Parts: sequence; C-alpha cells; structure tokens
Amino acid sequence: MKKNFIIVFGMLIMAGADAQTYKKIHKAAIVCDTHNDIISTTIEKGYLFDTDLTGKTHSDLSRMLKGGLDVQVFSIFCDGHQKNPYKFANREIDSVYEWIHRNPSRMMLVTTSAELQQSAGEHKLGCMLGVEGGHMIEDDLNKLDTLFNRGVRYMTLTWNNSTSWATSAMEETYDSMLHQQKGLNDMGKKIVQRLNELGMMVDLSHVGYQTFWDAINTTTKPVIVSHSCVYSLCPAFRNLKDDQIKAVGKNGGVIQLNFYSGFLDSTYKIKDSLFAARHKAEKDSLLKINPESYFADTYLYEKYKDEVQIMRAPFHLLFDHLEYIIKLIGVDHVGLGSDFDGINSSPQQLDDVTDYPLITKELVKRGYSTTDIKKILGENFIRVFKENESKN
Repeated sequence: MKKNFIIVFGMLIMAGADAQTYKKIHKAAIVCDTHNDIISTTIEKGYLFDTDLTGKTHSDLSRMLKGGLDVQVFSIFCDGHQKNPYKFANREIDSVYEWIHRNPSRMMLVTTSAELQQSAGEHKLGCMLGVEGGHMIEDDLNKLDTLFNRGVRYMTLTWNNSTSWATSAMEETYDSMLHQQKGLNDMGKKIVQRLNELGMMVDLSHVGYQTFWDAINTTTKPVIVSHSCVYSLCPAFRNLKDDQIKAVGKNGGVIQLNFYSGFLDSTYKIKDSLFAARHKAEKDSLLKINPESYFADTYLYEKYKDEVQIMRAPFHLLFDHLEYIIKLIGVDHVGLGSDFDGINSSPQQLDDVTDYPLITKELVKRGYSTTDIKKILGENFIRVFKENESKN
C-alpha cells in the first residue's frame, strides 16, 4: 500500500513538473501565428475584436493574449468579387489601426523585426499585416508600394482566384476554370521582384504548382507558405508536394501549418461530403443568397455543431504534418499559420486561440528540445522576416 502511494505521488510530481516545463517554454518563446482571418469576420458579422467573442469566433484580443500569442499576422482578405478590392484591403487595414488606437497598452503595429522584439518585450500583441491575394493590388505596382507603406509585410500571390499575372492552386487543379497560361507571366515576375526590393515576404500558400516554381525561381529572398500542409498526408489541392517542401527548405523559407481539418485529415473530405449530402437542400437555398460555398458551409457548420464536432481532425495529425516536414527539410523550416476564423473545422482540442499552449505541451511530450520548440513557435518565421528586410 505504501509502495503504491509512493508511485502515485511520484507520478503526480512528474506530471506537475511537465506542466511547469511546457508553460515556462511557452511563456519564454515568441509565439507567432502567420495567418488569422478575424478582420474579415468582424467586418462581415459586425463584431468588435477587442470585446469578448467567446463562442462566436476563434479569436479576440483578450483570448490571444491569454493563449500566449506574441505576434499575429492578420489576413487582409477579400475573395475577388468586390468591385474595388484595393479599397476593401485598405478598409481592413484601417480596422487594425483602430484596434491598436483603442488598445495601445495591449497591441502595437509591427513592421520590422526590431518592432517585433519590442512588442514581445513589452508583452503587447504584435500586429502584422499580410495581404491574402494579389488581386488586391489591381495589377498596379504603386498600390503594392502603398500597401507596404501602410504596414503590409507579406502578400499571398493568389487566393483561390487567379490574377492576370499568376494562377492559383484551385484554378491550376481544375483546368476547366483556367483561362490563361499557368504560372507567373512577366508581370508576375516583376511583382515578385518588387516584393523582394520592398522587403515584403512572398507567400506561396494558395498558389498553383507552376506559379510556385516560377516564384521560387524568381525570388532572391526566403519565402513563406503562410498556411498550408503536406500533400502526401492529405492530398488537398493546395497542400504542398514533397518537391515543393524541399524547394522551400533549399530557399531558406518556412512552411506554416494550417489548422483546417480538411488540409490535415485525408478522410475529412469524405466526412464533409456526407455532411453536405445530409443538408443539400438547405445549402442550395443558401447558395442562392451568396454563391460563395464557404459562407453556406460556415452557416451549416455553426447550426449543426454536434455533427461537426465528430468530423474534426484528430489532434495528432497536426504533428504528423509537422514531423513530415521536419524529416524532409529540418526543424528550421516549419511554424504555425492557424487560419483561425477563416476555417470552419479545426483539430480536436484546438478550439480557439487560447489553446496554443497545448501545441507546446505536445512538442514537449514528443521530446523536442526547448531550442527546437522555440523555432517552431516563432523563431523560424522571425528569421525569414528579418532576412527579407535586408537589401539585395
């Protein structure tokens, strides 16, 4: 009896020590998330980011700070259907400016790696801006320059829609949708070169396979892939194939893992199709109101939460993708790009931004060193950000 008590007591002490270990590591690390869509969510639904949005969104200011997040790249996003995408992008930037203006003791704009270190040192949320979709510059390099001057520090060359100068993963995959030559044309290469000159990171999430290679062969700076996963583990149309992953490693870039169940779990597409079949009539009605499938799916996912809960990807799959990339190109080239508030299904346990410490806990459990955990949580991204600042 006494022996059993000693064993149980020892196990409790070890569990407590492990908890303290991961919490200390998480607190000491600079935790960076390179993609979050809360701006467009707040505009669409009339929410205020600096109020309690628990149960409504994945994110708000207080919950980001509670989750130990130090740096968030906010996605400047519109889907390409707007008449004036550049104007809409500036409206979203204005939103972040206003958040910071209202909360100067808790947030600050980050446009340089030095400001990033400052925000972390002052325990403020470092707010960065990334444009998700090259259509927002409206084929105008001057508009790209203006977005940089307003604080934007990466641009995703395409979203699901192609531009006149770059083809997207969606449209390269579904040839019936493609009305131009695949990849970057001369204008597209000039845009990549201008991004390099400005010190704005080239983001290759969402881009087509040929666009990816044209961009990799054009850029003189390390790239990011702000929110994507591994094709070999989950063959979603915009996940990265092995040769692309190796190319990012050779380039010195970093791949930030997306938390979307459909990019992590190879069985999710089947489960989602069954869900869609069960609710087809309702979805068809919603599509008549808004033809963008994402909005109908989001509505249905919120309405049928019990069904959606069962469909979510297992927690371990996020780490399967992480370890796959590490085995291919090393621990210096991977990070986190959750896509929170831009996805309608996240992995089990990762319910919102307060759950980032669970990632650190799992990395400790899997035996990663403190040095490598800090790289994954943010230092890899910070390195690429800093390298893009330097002049050619």
